[in-house]
Amino acid sequence: MSRRILLALLIGALATGVVGCEDTTSGSPTTGSGTTAAQALFNPCTGIPDDALRAAGVDPASEESGIAGVHQSGWEICAWDGPKYFITVYSTSRTVVEFEHKPGNVEFRDVTVAGRQGRQFKVEGASKNLGCDVLFPVSQGIVQLSVLNRAGMEGLDDPCAVLYRVGPSIVPSLPH
Repeated sequence: MSRRILLALLIGALATGVVGCEDTTSGSPTTGSGTTAAQALFNPCTGIPDDALRAAGVDPASEESGIAGVHQSGWEICAWDGPKYFITVYSTSRTVVEFEHKPGNVEFRDVTVAGRQGRQFKVEGASKNLGCDVLFPVSQGIVQLSVLNRAGMEGLDDPCAVLYRVGPSIVPSLPH
């Protein structure tokens, strides 16, 4: 399958998660504690070292910020390509509960990745069996680690198994 088609599938899967959590309210941003000072979001493009990305099996030079290079308001997003899967890290002030209430997010369960507690889930749709996501609560809201297998390839590992395998490389770089 061509890279362009794979990218279109990835964008569709990513946009589903981001658009569904878009803020439609107005006013001052708040943190989970109810304060009105907005906390800066973790930027995965600058916060995850190249060594960690290489250890996770993706190419740091393939870095793409946003969704298809377009910044998403209220989010910091960075994605990298590997031979069999993509890794995307999202950062937002949203909460785990907001993700749990979003239609299309399913199969939530508590997990531990690289010694860190998180909530694993899947996104319904054509790529459901290709992807696996884990939300990690952080002081700013959440950081989401996502693995999406390349469609059409044979011999792919379960995406959650891949996420747990790459987790020790990526998770230590994430904020708390």
